[in-house]
Amino acid sequence: MLGEILIGGMTSLFICMFLGPRFIEFLREKEFGQQIREEGPAGHHGKAGTPTMGGLAIFLAICVPFLILSEYRAASMVVLATAVVMSGLGFADDLIKLRHRRSLGVSGRTKLVVQALTAIALWLAVTEWVGITDTLRLRPVDASIDLGLLYPVLIFLVLAGSTNGVNLTDGLDGLAAGCCAIVFLTFTAMTFITKGEEDLALLCACLVGACVGFLWFNSFPASVFMGDTGSLGLGGAIAALAVVTKTEVLLLVIGGIFVIEALSVVIQVIAFQRFRKRVFLMAPVHHHFELMAWSETKIILRFWIVAAICAAIGFTLYQQSIP
Repeated sequence: MLGEILIGGMTSLFICMFLGPRFIEFLREKEFGQQIREEGPAGHHGKAGTPTMGGLAIFLAICVPFLILSEYRAASMVVLATAVVMSGLGFADDLIKLRHRRSLGVSGRTKLVVQALTAIALWLAVTEWVGITDTLRLRPVDASIDLGLLYPVLIFLVLAGSTNGVNLTDGLDGLAAGCCAIVFLTFTAMTFITKGEEDLALLCACLVGACVGFLWFNSFPASVFMGDTGSLGLGGAIAALAVVTKTEVLLLVIGGIFVIEALSVVIQVIAFQRFRKRVFLMAPVHHHFELMAWSETKIILRFWIVAAICAAIGFTLYQQSIP
């Protein structure tokens, strides 16, 4: 099975790399260019018009090798389905932005409704088909809390938090793709060392390969952006993986970089609304460092390092909780 996992990951990487040039050219021909927010950093206005919706290439690169090599286990299919649904939501968001030539797509309320319905579907799927119980696992203290009907609420919070966290992180060239690759690599190791989850490890490897392959074109200066099609889809995959591996709480550590990005926005909003003061020069926090005159590559590399540290700590805590 290790061979298939490696083959799946490498195939996803090469599909993304070889598909990239033609896909980018197609996006340019269709004039599917990124719309930049007026209130964003001044240096970002030069990125306007860069092809977006690269998430389509990412998920094509994921699905082809996985569906060929997979044993179609319930857990892995539920994760893939969740990711595809969230990617579809992101695609609709990107399409509206492109059609109206603005940086605003699907309304926040609509996104929350779709995420809530997806969370309910995910809850029903994992309890009926995967055999997941309505309990919250606390690692590494080896304790659990029976949540009952509150469990779908937890799933919604994990799904909304993960998708929005990845989406907020997707503000610099290669930042979100690199951080996602690190998180998925961690889940690959976690699922591979757990007996009976090889199919999940295969899916995780395909996710890693697709993210790394996409980085070939998305690294600074980016030739293509993943758009919400990619960020919401990858965030959905992370959330679903946390649910099926019972690492909902541990995800706060494994995906620590996304938590930091999301918290920076929450802190900024609360501070401004309550005290009319800004904690950061701009949120999410990677923009704060941009305005401190850090180079984009410096921010990206240091954030990757932080993501790797968080993932390593999370993996260690997970491994210690295995009997």
